[in-house]
Amino acid sequence: MDALKKYRAATGITELVMIAIGLLFLIPFYFLTVNSVKSFGDLMSNAASLPQAWEWENYRKAWEITDFPAAFLNSLTITVVSNLALAFFSATAAYWMVRHNTRLNRLLFFLFVAAMVIPFQSIMIPLVKVGGYLGLMDSLYGLIICYLGFGVPLSIFLFHGFVKSIPLEIEEAARVDGSGTLGLFYRIVFPLMKPMFVTVIILNTLWIWNDYLLPSLVLQSPGDRTIPIATYAFFGQYTKQWDLALPALVLGILPVIVFFLTMQRYVIEGITQGAVKG
Repeated sequence: MDALKKYRAATGITELVMIAIGLLFLIPFYFLTVNSVKSFGDLMSNAASLPQAWEWENYRKAWEITDFPAAFLNSLTITVVSNLALAFFSATAAYWMVRHNTRLNRLLFFLFVAAMVIPFQSIMIPLVKVGGYLGLMDSLYGLIICYLGFGVPLSIFLFHGFVKSIPLEIEEAARVDGSGTLGLFYRIVFPLMKPMFVTVIILNTLWIWNDYLLPSLVLQSPGDRTIPIATYAFFGQYTKQWDLALPALVLGILPVIVFFLTMQRYVIEGITQGAVKG
């Protein structure tokens, strides 16, 4: 009864607006899933209608043409290795910069934050030239190193703010008990940073898994194709096979949607705690 008394008209209107906004964001998923099981002619005649005949064969063709298992393995390898490296290096660097607040560390943090506003398109050509000199082109490990460079600024920024929220008294108590710097970090600080680890991993997963531009610059061999590059095979200069491209897109986004829904409860918590003192 108390809850009903507190429920006001403004609350109901707000909920209706939020539901409408949520449905608005789901519209692209409707077009994607519905049109993925249409014939090409049915898709071109009316993209908003339900299928006249359900063409599940589209998924089999998209699976075979894209060599989906190989593309999935490449995307998974790049995403997992890049994420682990980004989380580890960013967490340790941010912790060191926060707990050793020297002028040099403040300058380094400023440079990392400044790097976040540099558009990727402005450094594409220098990236290709430097990558060629260093032998990073046309290899999965070269692409992973590139992701480390581009992902570190945001990851350090988030970890930097989160470390500030960890009470210094906890670390001082651990030092009194005889814990060294490494032991203190891995046994005390590391578990406390779990929400931010999950947040950084989710944000970087969404970016790396769906990225097309950087893999298209670095990877050239057909065997190294990621899912976004493999999907682009359906788009030529004169032909666009939407009836096969859409099933490939559905197959490509399913793993990352499942991953995000599983871990989403950590995102808001981690970003909030990281932003409060960032």
